[in-house]
Amino acid sequence: MRLPKVRGLRGPRLPRTRAGRRRLVQAVMAGCVLALLPSTWMYVVTGDRLRTTADVPRTEVAVVFGAGLWDGEPSPYLAHRLDAAAKLYRENRIEVVLVTGDNSREDYDEPDAMRAYLTRHGVPDTRIVSDYAGFDTWDSCVRARKIFGLHKAVLISQGFHIRRAVALCQAAGVTSYGIGVDARHDATWYYGGTREIFAAAKAALDVAVRPDPRFLGPKETGVRDALASDR
Repeated sequence: MRLPKVRGLRGPRLPRTRAGRRRLVQAVMAGCVLALLPSTWMYVVTGDRLRTTADVPRTEVAVVFGAGLWDGEPSPYLAHRLDAAAKLYRENRIEVVLVTGDNSREDYDEPDAMRAYLTRHGVPDTRIVSDYAGFDTWDSCVRARKIFGLHKAVLISQGFHIRRAVALCQAAGVTSYGIGVDARHDATWYYGGTREIFAAAKAALDVAVRPDPRFLGPKETGVRDALASDR
C-alpha cells in the first residue's frame, strides 16, 4: 500500500551559495556568542568572590537560598546548604542566618522548614531570620538589602547557582562572598547547570532594569535584633 504524498511540507533549506552558507555560519556563531555573554559576565564579576566554608571571611550574616521541599522537609540540595550554614555558625564564622524562600502558598513554607532544620542542627532560633518572600534570587538579594538592611553577607547555595547569587546580590548593594556547597551530580544537578545558562540572561536583565521584587513591604529589624541577642 502506497502512502499519499504530503504536499506543502518542506524542511529548512540551506543556502545554495558559498556566501550564503558563510553568512549562515556567522549568524549561528553570533547567536552563540550573544547567548554566552551573560554567563561570561557572571564569571567576570564573581571571579574573586567564591570561597569555601574553610576560608570564607568571618561575616555577621549568612544568606541561605531556598531549594525546594520534600514532604515539608528541606530537599537534599537545600539540606546541604543549611548544613554549611550550621557549620559556619558552630565555628563562630557567622552570627546570624537569613533564610530566604518561597511561602506563596499556605501549604508550602520554605523559610519555616529551613528554620526548623537549622535549630535541629545547633543554630538557636533567635539567630535565624526568615524572609518569606524570596521568590527568586533577585527578589532575595534586593529584599536582603532594602528590607533587612544587609550591607555584607556570605551567600550559600550549590555551585551551579552561587555565581548568579553573588552577582545579583553585589548588584543589589550587598557585598557578598559565595560558598558553593558540594552536590551529587544527578539529574537535578545537570538540570540546574543547564538552567543557569538561561537564568544568566534573566540575571543580566534584572541588573540592567532593576525591577522591584514581587513583594517588597516594610523594613524589618529581624537581622539587627538577632545580632543584638545573646548567643
